[in-house]
Amino acid sequence: MMMMMELQVLLCLFALIAAVCCVPPIGTQPEQVHISYPGVKNSMLVTWSTANKTESIVEYGLWGEKLFSHTAKGNSSVFTDGGLEKRTMYIHRVTLTDLIPTASYVYHCGSDAGWSDIFYFTSLNESVSFSPRFALFGDMGNENPHNFSHYKSRFSMPGHTENLWYSWNVGPAHIISFSTEVYFYLEYGLDLLFRQYEWLQADLQEANRPENRAQRPWIITMGHRPMYCSNDDGDDCTHFQSYEWIWSSGLMNTHMRDSGPSTITRCLTGALKSRISTDYGYTRMRLINTTHLYLEQVSDDQYGKVIDQMTLVKEKHGADAWR
Repeated sequence: MMMMMELQVLLCLFALIAAVCCVPPIGTQPEQVHISYPGVKNSMLVTWSTANKTESIVEYGLWGEKLFSHTAKGNSSVFTDGGLEKRTMYIHRVTLTDLIPTASYVYHCGSDAGWSDIFYFTSLNESVSFSPRFALFGDMGNENPHNFSHYKSRFSMPGHTENLWYSWNVGPAHIISFSTEVYFYLEYGLDLLFRQYEWLQADLQEANRPENRAQRPWIITMGHRPMYCSNDDGDDCTHFQSYEWIWSSGLMNTHMRDSGPSTITRCLTGALKSRISTDYGYTRMRLINTTHLYLEQVSDDQYGKVIDQMTLVKEKHGADAWR
C-alpha cells in the first residue's frame, strides 16, 4: 500500500514537471538577458527584452553574501522589428552602480510579473595596471536591414552613439569599435559616415591627450571589414575572413617579435583561410603591460591548439614613436 502511494506521488510529480516544461513563456518573462560595460567606472548595465510591458528591475548582491541585497530600477523602450511580422518587444535597461572592482555578483532581472534565471558576473578591474585578456573572433553577422535598427535598439554599448561606434578604457588600453558597414549601405544616407568621422576624430583627440596616453598608451581599434589583406579574392578585402598580421603594409612573419614600430599594426581574424592555416579558429589577446601585447591564433579544427603567436613590443607610443 505504501509503495503504491509513493508511486502515485512520483507519477504526479513527473506529470507536474512535464506540464511546467511544456508551458510556453509568458509575455512578461525576461528573455535575451545580457550585460555590458557602460563606460562608467564601477558599473554594469543589464539589458533584456519582454513581449509585454513590465517594470525594469534588477535584484543583485555580492557572491556568498545575502542574496539580492540590492535593487536597481531602470526603464524600457518599445522596439518594432522592420520585418514583415512587425514584431514588437520591450527592451529593458538597468544600470548597476557603485560596484566593487573585481568582485563577483549574482543577479536576476525582470519584475514580479516574471523573473529571469539567476546569473553572475565579475565587475571590471578599473586599474590601469590591469592585464586583461580577450577572445577575438571574426564575422559575428552583419545586421544591416532597416538602417541597423537592431544594433541601435537592442544593444547597450558605451556612450550615446546608437551602439554603432563606441569606445572604452580597460587596463593600459583605449579600445575603439567603429562601424565599417556604414560605408557599404549608402542607401541610408551619408549622415552616419559624417557623424562617425566627427565622433572618431574627437575620441582620438581625447585619447591622445598626454595625461591620457601616459596611462593608456595602447590604442586599439576594431571593425568588421579590413582595410588591407594579402589575399586577391576578388572582393577587395571588403569581406575577407582570414587570419594574418600586417605591419607597415607588409605581411609579418609567423612568431615574429617586433620591437618599437612607429606604424599601425593590423590583425585580421576570422580564419576561414590564410597563409598560415586553413583551420577555423579565433584569436586570443593579452595586454601584458604598457609596452608588450601578446596574441595567439587558436585552431578549432585541432581542438584548441595554438597554431601561431606573436608578441608586439612598443617602447614608445603616440607622437614619440614617430621621432
